[in-house]
Amino acid sequence: MNCYHCGCRLSEKDFCTSCGADVAVYKKIIHISNTFYNVGLEKANVRDLSGAITCLRQSLKFNKNNIKARNLLGLVYFEMGEAVAALSEWVISKNIRQGKNIADDYISAIQSNTARLETINQTIKKYNQALAYCNQDSLDLAVIQLKKVLSMNQNFVRAHQLLALIYIHTGEHEKARKELSKCTKIDANNTTTLRYLKTIDQDASVQEEKDGSQKSRKNQSEDVIKYQSGNETIIQPLAMREQSGTSSLVNIAIGLAIGFAAAWFLVLPARISSEKAEMNRELIAVSEESDQKTTTIEDLKRQTQEIEETNQSLSAQLESYVGADGTIKASDSLHKAVRLYLEDPSNLQEVGDLLLTIDETTIAESTSEEFVSLYAKMIEIVGPSIASSFYNTGYSAYRQSDYTTAISNLEKAVILDPKNGEALFSLANSYNKNGDLVKAKQTYQLVVSLFPDTEKASRSQDYLAQLDS
Repeated sequence: MNCYHCGCRLSEKDFCTSCGADVAVYKKIIHISNTFYNVGLEKANVRDLSGAITCLRQSLKFNKNNIKARNLLGLVYFEMGEAVAALSEWVISKNIRQGKNIADDYISAIQSNTARLETINQTIKKYNQALAYCNQDSLDLAVIQLKKVLSMNQNFVRAHQLLALIYIHTGEHEKARKELSKCTKIDANNTTTLRYLKTIDQDASVQEEKDGSQKSRKNQSEDVIKYQSGNETIIQPLAMREQSGTSSLVNIAIGLAIGFAAAWFLVLPARISSEKAEMNRELIAVSEESDQKTTTIEDLKRQTQEIEETNQSLSAQLESYVGADGTIKASDSLHKAVRLYLEDPSNLQEVGDLLLTIDETTIAESTSEEFVSLYAKMIEIVGPSIASSFYNTGYSAYRQSDYTTAISNLEKAVILDPKNGEALFSLANSYNKNGDLVKAKQTYQLVVSLFPDTEKASRSQDYLAQLDS
């Protein structure tokens, strides 16, 4: 621990032995910050990520320069799918300590992977779109967006929770419980997750009570005899089954007579009304089914549009591989150049032309290490012999103030023979004369770095000073 005033290492005393500053309170603050960090680390180890975040934030409140706590907080955020919050913490950490900071590795691992960055951006956009759909009460569209989010980032806790909340709202408790189970595997003691689970359990308990009440009423109904007499329901306890005799037969006959009369005057109109009500219910059901099919058709149209957009994107990526400057074209050119050289080592001009058709951007971004190694070897073999011709043509054009022709030939000379300092210096002068000051500065700097302690480097530094003034 170092003194906050002079930076010297502190001893066990409550004052700095170098500047005499009182550091008793400072030591306590640092100790509390480290304690919260240790607790947060323990919680992170048992996947209590929410608790870890709370402890690590407390640690940073006491000591904002606690690099370990800040880097761990970024890791916890990243594990929960909060990539933006994680990057924010790592950037702050990097600004506090420039060197020997593992946050550099975390940031580089994300920024160097273009696909991961694009996935993070798409995840955030789709999650925000899902929230907008929820606010518009378009829950089916929100579910579609959230499923896309989770297919790209399975650890996004907030997306799982929002999807579970929608399922709870629509009464699909088993689906909600499944999503919340995934949340607990990522963050064991998340308060929001536990609250949603408790809500599901309470709804299940209420449903069980309703089912039990209905079953009880059913059991009670089994203890009596029911029969219909006209539009009246006759309920007879089981105890009356034992009654028999003439009185029962008489009562039955009277009941049948009354029933026929009631059927003629009362039951038939009620039957007609019941049939009309049934037709109305069927009409409503058909209308609802039609509305549901209309919604399904709209969803399919949106999915079709998204598939078409994805297809266009994939077609563009495929074009980048098979197009004029694509990876496949570059591989074909290199293979043909190697074949021509093996067949006739003196045919350097055609070999060099094929090598110059290969785009350096394609080499850097889309090819394998074996491709780069073979390309560099061919440049080393045939480059210097061909580069001299391009250099002579380019330098002659430069002397005649034809800077466009000079740049075209000198660039080829530099590609084929990177060790040709005269060609590189002449190319920088051509850029300068042609008015392309940005490339001129870059090329002069290359001359200084690649050919130090030479006259060309000294003159390049002079030109740089003139361009910066």
